[in-house]
Amino acid sequence: MPVFWRRLVIFFISIIPFIWLVYQTLTNQLGADPAKTIVLFTGKWAIYFLFITLAVTPLRRLIHFQKVHFRWLQVHRRMLGLFSLFYAMLHVLAFLVLILGLDLSRFAKELVERPYILVTIPAVVLLIALGVTSTQAMMRRLGKNWIRLHKSIYLIAILAWVHVLMQVRSSYFDAVLFGGVLLLLLLPRLYWAIRK
Repeated sequence: MPVFWRRLVIFFISIIPFIWLVYQTLTNQLGADPAKTIVLFTGKWAIYFLFITLAVTPLRRLIHFQKVHFRWLQVHRRMLGLFSLFYAMLHVLAFLVLILGLDLSRFAKELVERPYILVTIPAVVLLIALGVTSTQAMMRRLGKNWIRLHKSIYLIAILAWVHVLMQVRSSYFDAVLFGGVLLLLLLPRLYWAIRK
């Protein structure tokens, strides 16, 4: 399949969670606390796409059978990363608009009551920086610094997991699941770095 059509397919698959969220919002299917549901939904999909983006390289390097390979997916890693940014920005906007009501005077109080927000701020800022510098022009302009900057995706993923972990009240399921997936994604890279 040509790159253009693969890109189109990946785009439409990636936008499905957003369309589903809009549908549930318009049909009043978000439960007793719609604002909380939207914030949690967009936050989870931001992490899902972050993990999918991080999975591309291990899939390409570790799984390469005679007829099954993931080299083609490498071309679309940038789009997957941008969807992580897209859902992360929706997550932040949903919190600011639906939870705070755009009352920024409440933000300091929220930082005290919800310290996990402090972990989110550098992660979102770094994710925006990766999105802004994801173009070919920025790659050429930054040179080796581009590679250094984009390695911060590992820090972003760790901060995202800490963000989830700090919100645990009763069930550790999401925190343990995300932590296990993150470990699987980072351990091969650590091995390759030591070996190199």
